[in-house]
Amino acid sequence: MKKFIRILKYLYPFKWYVVINVFSNVLAAVFSLFSLAMLIPFLQLLFGTVPLVEVKPEFVISAKGLAQYLNYYLSEIIKTHDRASALLFVIVLVLVASFLKNLFTYLSLYYLAPIRTGVLQNMRNLLYRKVVDLPLGYFTEEKKGDIISKMTNDVNEIEISIIRSLEMFFRDPIIIIIHLIGLIYISPQLTLFVLLILPLTGGVIGRVGKNLRKTSFKGQTKMGIILTMIEETIGGLRVIKAFNAENKVISRFESMNSFYSLLMKKMWRRRDLASPLSEFLGTVVVVLVLWYGGNLIFAGKGNLGPEALIAYIGIFYMIINPAKSFSNAYYNVLKGLASADRVDTILNAENPIKVSAGAKTIESFNHDIEFRNVSFKYQDDWVLKNINLTIKKGMTVALVGQSGSGKSTMVDLIPRFWDVTEGEILIDGVNIKDYDIASLRNLMGNVNQDPILFNDTFYNNIAFGVDGAKMEDVVNAAKIANAHDFIIATPNGYHTNVGDRGSKLSGGQRQRVSIARAILKNPPIMILDEATSALDTESERLVQDAIDNLMKHRTSIVIAHRLSTIRKADLICVLHEGEIVERGKHDELLELNGYYARLHSMQLL
Repeated sequence: MKKFIRILKYLYPFKWYVVINVFSNVLAAVFSLFSLAMLIPFLQLLFGTVPLVEVKPEFVISAKGLAQYLNYYLSEIIKTHDRASALLFVIVLVLVASFLKNLFTYLSLYYLAPIRTGVLQNMRNLLYRKVVDLPLGYFTEEKKGDIISKMTNDVNEIEISIIRSLEMFFRDPIIIIIHLIGLIYISPQLTLFVLLILPLTGGVIGRVGKNLRKTSFKGQTKMGIILTMIEETIGGLRVIKAFNAENKVISRFESMNSFYSLLMKKMWRRRDLASPLSEFLGTVVVVLVLWYGGNLIFAGKGNLGPEALIAYIGIFYMIINPAKSFSNAYYNVLKGLASADRVDTILNAENPIKVSAGAKTIESFNHDIEFRNVSFKYQDDWVLKNINLTIKKGMTVALVGQSGSGKSTMVDLIPRFWDVTEGEILIDGVNIKDYDIASLRNLMGNVNQDPILFNDTFYNNIAFGVDGAKMEDVVNAAKIANAHDFIIATPNGYHTNVGDRGSKLSGGQRQRVSIARAILKNPPIMILDEATSALDTESERLVQDAIDNLMKHRTSIVIAHRLSTIRKADLICVLHEGEIVERGKHDELLELNGYYARLHSMQLL
């Protein structure tokens, strides 16, 4: 229930819509009760059992006062005209009450629509903002397909199961309470009997739905795994076909899909039991009410006449339908709460990258970047150990070493993709944790080994990090990155779509577009992570020229496997098992005849 209440907190921005909806439901229920209450005078007139009221009663706003005044008014119509005219008057009252009931029912739904859509819109926005805000480390632990499943299938399940049930939660309790007041007025004894047997039927329904939430949670989790398998299959199709592993992945997928289907079959059978079970139990209750009410009439107890019993049954039926809807909504909510649990794993995920109170905004890079006794580990094993390094403004510093030596981790610490475990990193003498993250990252540009492009145009990809970029600036950045010529050769030039992750381009072209993006941002600090390692010789030359243009007049930190690309670096740091074991210029390191010399000779061979 706490989870459901937490979801209802999403309604707060729409509180006035909720107020109007509830008020409209109250009026709709009142006019519904009034139209059914008209059955009593209608039947009394029809059977001729109504005694004429000779003395005009005092008008009092109460159920009894209104009934007395209506009987007097009907008596006047009968005396002035006839019983048929009084009957027609009652019918007109019923029609007017029915019209008003349906009008307010529509108004309640009219104002429920922005609540339904708005809550889901805000929930999706919160999820997307959270996913963008979470650190990179979160996504190394989670499956991409499962995250997508939570943001799509689970949010849709919340919409279907919970948000669409808001109508029942806002409407049905009001209908039940107001009609129950009418039943108490007609016969307190019979209503007491009803209130004694209704909890028994509710208990039966509750037992059926006991395990629904648990089963639904398992089903949604398996759907996340299925989406992960689909995403991995599409991404790795080349490898699957190359190793003739089609049957293996198909068998694995079909096994998981079969298990998911069994879970969903179990869940749907239990959920679909709600409607027929509640309908049968409702019929049992009506039969019991007829039996007990008939005995009250035969015994002359409870001031209950035949026409009053018929009206009582009519009003009671108006409670049964909302009660059935409420039980269905209960099942839906149980199923939806399982999805809410999964969505909460994202919304409640803690971001360890904190912005300190009173964080400074850094506008420019003036002096140096300093690693001071920096150590880092992801979980148990140390990836970096006691790193000390000062990078002066304008320097080009290269990081080299075997795979897994900690090069990428070291540069990821500077823009705070991760936070150091021990020690500190300072920019211009201030710990980077004391800077505002957005302004810190504004100082830096990144070019990665695997260039990340979006399924958009060349223009939008290059201008991605710059708001309101002019076309001439984009073109100039592309020229510096040696990308202009192949861009204008495409059908729509800079407005040509590059495809999913730049799939329409070669590796070298993708890399040059990403370099153009970094050039347009024009940051004082550049981080290049093996930007040419996956390219052929010609593409490498073009990209290297673009990188040389990019690095002019900037502080650059370069991760390189090809040592030929960093000969001119001001400082080369050799990392081995998380430690800087050598540092110096190219020629100096060769003279040491250590790690760097071995790497260099291996590449020459």
